[in-house]
Amino acid sequence: MDGTVLVADDDRTIRTVLTQALTRAGCKVHATSSLTTLMRWVAEGKGDVVISDVVMPDGNGLEMLPRIAQDRPGLPVIVISAQNTIMTAIQAAEAEAYDYLPKPFDLPDLMKRTARALEVSQRAPTVARKDVNDRPDELPLVGRTQIMQSLYRLVARVMNTDLPVLISGESGTGKSLIARAIHDLSDRRNLPFVTVTGADLHNLEGPAKVLAKARGGTILIDEIANIDDEIQARIVRMIDAPGDNSPRFMATSQRNLTSAMEQGEIRQDLFYRLGGANIHVPALRERVDDIPLLAEHFLLRAERDEAPMRRLGPEAAELFRAYSWPGNVRQLENAVRRLVLTSRSEEISRAEVESVLGNQPDVEPTLGGGESEKLAASVARHLRRYFDLHGNMLPPPGVYARILRELEIPLIEISLDATGGNQAKCAELLGINRNTLRKKITELDIQVTRRRKLM
Repeated sequence: MDGTVLVADDDRTIRTVLTQALTRAGCKVHATSSLTTLMRWVAEGKGDVVISDVVMPDGNGLEMLPRIAQDRPGLPVIVISAQNTIMTAIQAAEAEAYDYLPKPFDLPDLMKRTARALEVSQRAPTVARKDVNDRPDELPLVGRTQIMQSLYRLVARVMNTDLPVLISGESGTGKSLIARAIHDLSDRRNLPFVTVTGADLHNLEGPAKVLAKARGGTILIDEIANIDDEIQARIVRMIDAPGDNSPRFMATSQRNLTSAMEQGEIRQDLFYRLGGANIHVPALRERVDDIPLLAEHFLLRAERDEAPMRRLGPEAAELFRAYSWPGNVRQLENAVRRLVLTSRSEEISRAEVESVLGNQPDVEPTLGGGESEKLAASVARHLRRYFDLHGNMLPPPGVYARILRELEIPLIEISLDATGGNQAKCAELLGINRNTLRKKITELDIQVTRRRKLM
């Protein structure tokens, strides 16, 4: 990397780590714990990229972004923050930050983003919106995990477009909250937000009533895959001919809508009209590291509502992380509410958590249904994360071969283990030629251990 990076953070350790890493990568670095100093450097024309924390001793880093854009149009600013709510990500996007990362951040990831920022030669300056501070301080969408931060960035990209949005996810993950956040943080925030079900569209005049109620705002169709074909056809016509005040359309579903369309459960014309942007809200078990953060959020909310002050004991917190949460965030919130009321002391014990959660469910719900769909959904999520890590750039060429290699290695290793290292049986199990298997074992450097397989 070549260029000068300005680092502003009140944490000395972070300043030291970033300075050392960026210097080793070939950059010049100016680091400070003061926003005042940072703004002086910017005004003096120093720096090609800024990396700034949000909460600083002498101000808020987000509030400096419009000034930086005014003084130095096109100067990329990467925001890092320990405030891991969707509002922080949205505010960073609205203030035209080049990028946003939550703390604790992944250093290699930050270095890649900084390298891309240094390559940016020109960006069109835009004025930050002035009404951000008029909104609620936080929304009930909390998470610092990578999958949630990717979700926040996607919401920030689509909120001020007119694209229809499909939001999928299990029950209790917060699909309606995502839809509401997109509306409340968009240019349509002062217009109605209307949630409809198939029952609202059952009568012939239903679509007209819904459009009249929305008045150009947002229409959210709840659980679109559960609506019968006739009403789906009405929705298509409603989208095609919305009248004078065209609303924005969004829809939610617990189903995998691509599979539902392939199985004839959702009309193709409706799927493609609604699929301008697709947002998948992860299940809570897919973001285990967010569980303590969510629990603390709900405990503090209860305290603000004048409930007794409570905290999770170490063993209780461990059980929270280990539990599968089939009801997702909604179940976690309800569990915390019960524990606040029933706990006998300030520290919630493991026994009290066990009494509220009961036995661990045997089956975890999955989005989509069958076994093949579960595997496909899992692979899709990993691939989306892989592409998200590269931001606005494409991954290096050769993705197909790299991904197949990643899949082949565990498949062959597990098959070999299942057959006790017997390559003839393994080849038969996989449905490939034995010579092909031997070639794969050599190419992929797979260790083969022969043993007697106990059945």
